[in-house]
Amino acid sequence: MPNPSRALLGASGLAWSAMALAAQAPAPPAPSPFASLLQVILGLAVVLGAIVGVAWLFKRLSGGMLGGMGRVRVVGGAMIGQKERVVIVELEGEWLVLGVTPQQVNLLSKMPRPEGADQPQTEPAEPFARWLKAALDKSRGGQGQRDKS
Repeated sequence: MPNPSRALLGASGLAWSAMALAAQAPAPPAPSPFASLLQVILGLAVVLGAIVGVAWLFKRLSGGMLGGMGRVRVVGGAMIGQKERVVIVELEGEWLVLGVTPQQVNLLSKMPRPEGADQPQTEPAEPFARWLKAALDKSRGGQGQRDKS
């Protein structure tokens, strides 16, 4: 039968020798700032690429209906009360007159599209980048005029 004190002594000796070897081993070099920056930039590129990819896939699968011309178009509307409106909506060549409240939407009337009604716009809405540039230019222009006063 093995002696428990010898086994314990052997195990502690093995642990001490492993610790001594670990203390003698050189520490891995610290990553350079350039390597850390490169890692952050690559991680950001992967995340942004995934966002763009998911958006492209979603647009592709939804048939391009996001932000584009759909089958429903709001022709006009008028405020009737503080929170009530009457809205005319065109759906496949037919006009629907809707009563809209915060709680519900009611169909008031249906009628065929009038002959003299204007055609829906065929060009897409202004791209977001152009709109953002115009808004920033307007904001910067107004700020410069305030600073001069």
